[in-house]
Amino acid sequence: MTRARFDGWIAGVGTTSGTRIVLGHWPCSPFGAATDIMVERADGHRRLLAGSAELGRFVADTYAFEDASTVPIDVQREGPQWTVTAGPLVLRFTTGGRGALGRLLRTVPPALARWRPWVRLINLPAWLILRDVRTYGSAGNGRREWYAVQDLHRITAATVELDGMSLGGLADIDPPVRFGFGSTPRFPALVRVTTTVELPG
Repeated sequence: MTRARFDGWIAGVGTTSGTRIVLGHWPCSPFGAATDIMVERADGHRRLLAGSAELGRFVADTYAFEDASTVPIDVQREGPQWTVTAGPLVLRFTTGGRGALGRLLRTVPPALARWRPWVRLINLPAWLILRDVRTYGSAGNGRREWYAVQDLHRITAATVELDGMSLGGLADIDPPVRFGFGSTPRFPALVRVTTTVELPG
């Protein structure tokens, strides 16, 4: 495997406690249907929750964490309502309609949106518009990544419980998360994305 392709959704959620959550839900991936959750506390501690040991190893080799766990993960979606249970974490969120950016992304033909040269081309515009967001960059262990975003909805409401405690209300992802070379949009959002990870050699 020289390139691994993950097709699905990434959700970024901030909380008033300062903890930020990034959910990757992949109906199609090299590991089958898969889900991983990255958690960064206000003190900077980074934690990975993965649905399988194999997925956990791959993600931990691509991003940076202080600890990683394999836990049962269940994702339920009913229209705009998402419910995610992952071991010690329960995440519920609601998406709103597309804003101007989401409508703009939808005008790009899917084949073009997933074309790696296009993803590299829009890396600078993405950073200029959304600041800490990158669509292309270097990851851990000599890997490279392309984030082909095809749709975006704002998250309008969310609750997060971790280790039996509420993390507070919905907030921006501020400061940006530090798992890899880029962050999610600062505002809470759900993006439709195809992520390609290229392995060295």
